[in-house]
Amino acid sequence: MKKIVDFRKLLGVNDSTELKELKTIYRNFMKDCHPDKFQDNPEEQLKAEARSKEIIEAYHFLVSIAPETRVANQEEYSTTTGTSAIADFEYKSQTLKIKFMDGSAYEYFDVPKGIYTKLINADSPGRFARRHIYNEFVYRNVSKLATA
Repeated sequence: MKKIVDFRKLLGVNDSTELKELKTIYRNFMKDCHPDKFQDNPEEQLKAEARSKEIIEAYHFLVSIAPETRVANQEEYSTTTGTSAIADFEYKSQTLKIKFMDGSAYEYFDVPKGIYTKLINADSPGRFARRHIYNEFVYRNVSKLATA
């Protein structure tokens, strides 16, 4: 969750910001800090490059968890979580990454350690995840990120 909060703070948006508005904010930031704008000053160009990388990462992350993105991908997500078995999962800093047998992978944010422990100990991790994880936490598809 800290990652989400930090990225929203960086771009000055909140959880109700729509994709269209987010795109406008992103473009305005990029106009102001694009490295090509600082051709005369190499030091400022390096700072602008670092800043623009942060802004690009924040923008792409926020787009991937936006409600509009989730609605657009709901059918694919429902099919994966409803029919595909869990191949593997890992937990780090309250982020749970679940890899499915169909090759897709999703990250779930702000998952408490207790929920992860119950997932590990569940007789049927897939059933537990369907009941307590898939529709309870903010998520994003990370298998698309690896192929993009």
